[in-house]
Amino acid sequence: MPDGDAKQAPNADSRFGRGFLHDIWYFAALGSDLKPGKLQRYEILGEPILLGRDRAGKVYALKDICPHRAAPLSAGKLTREPDGAESVECPYHGWRFRTDGACAAIPSLVDDQAMDVSRIRVRRYPAAESQGLVFIWISSDPRFSGEPHEPPPVFPGVVGGAPKLVDRMDFDSHIDHAVVGLMDPAHGPYVHQQWWWRSAKSQHEKSKRFEPREQGFAMVRHEPSKNSRAYAILGGEPLTEITFRIPGLRWEHVTVGKRQVLSLTCLTPIHDTKTKITQIIWSDHPAFLLLKPFIAAGARAFLRQDGDMVNLQNEGLRYDPSLLWIDDADRQAKWYQQLKREWAASRAAGRAFENPVEPVVLRWRS
Repeated sequence: MPDGDAKQAPNADSRFGRGFLHDIWYFAALGSDLKPGKLQRYEILGEPILLGRDRAGKVYALKDICPHRAAPLSAGKLTREPDGAESVECPYHGWRFRTDGACAAIPSLVDDQAMDVSRIRVRRYPAAESQGLVFIWISSDPRFSGEPHEPPPVFPGVVGGAPKLVDRMDFDSHIDHAVVGLMDPAHGPYVHQQWWWRSAKSQHEKSKRFEPREQGFAMVRHEPSKNSRAYAILGGEPLTEITFRIPGLRWEHVTVGKRQVLSLTCLTPIHDTKTKITQIIWSDHPAFLLLKPFIAAGARAFLRQDGDMVNLQNEGLRYDPSLLWIDDADRQAKWYQQLKREWAASRAAGRAFENPVEPVVLRWRS
């Protein structure tokens, strides 16, 4: 069920290429990105966010604007209060805020100036660390001070210790265009043409079964397409399942006997026209020890080819054209739009989310 304190943001917009989803977890950073005591500034959904880790190891997130004179708190430092609690000290006038957002001290006040400084707050964003990933919950109500009703996502196949590959890139697009660009099954032979993957001439009819999943859908486990040569390096008989979950999480879980590969793509909207793409791969397969440089180069090439196509697509999108969606190749893009609309509607109505996706077999040529 949705948060009791949540309400639909006034500027929420479920139209394609507009607005963002609220009352949901967003991927923010890798746990290894956050060092104890270090203050880091991020922008997510157009909001400046201070993301940090206290000296005890717990992550926290605050709005990165001091309510006094708007200086970024991330330019300050982490301090300790007389009661032992840690606080963030603003670099401008030294105002201090606990990691729950409550003001702890205003140094310029003198002893006889009575003021309950704890009533002054900066916005706190619930933050959670899971499987080495840091997520923040962005509520539609900036006054929301509780805890989310659900934990952050958990992914299958996080094996083999630390990630074998991490790659990041900013796409100059709204998250909606980034999402459908990455889930589109028909662009591969044209955008991703490499000798070790496939060519435009290597196209076959595909038939894949899809089912609803939590806050999304999955192309259920199947043998990879015969013209996808990269799977050959895994040997054996690989099986793969590809899952999407709103607001922007896509992962491919490959199994080869007892060995696993998980390729997770996290899309985090920076603002209306920029989206950060984080690609993370885990595996306990020996190929990732022997062929890691080649696998990394291939994954990076894929991501940059998608980024180049997004930039090319922007040449047309700046004229705000109507977009034509077809079945079955564009069904996943249609589902994404339906999921987005239903999430916004369920939050606004204060009811449970109802997944609009139904089991189906889709067919296309690629």
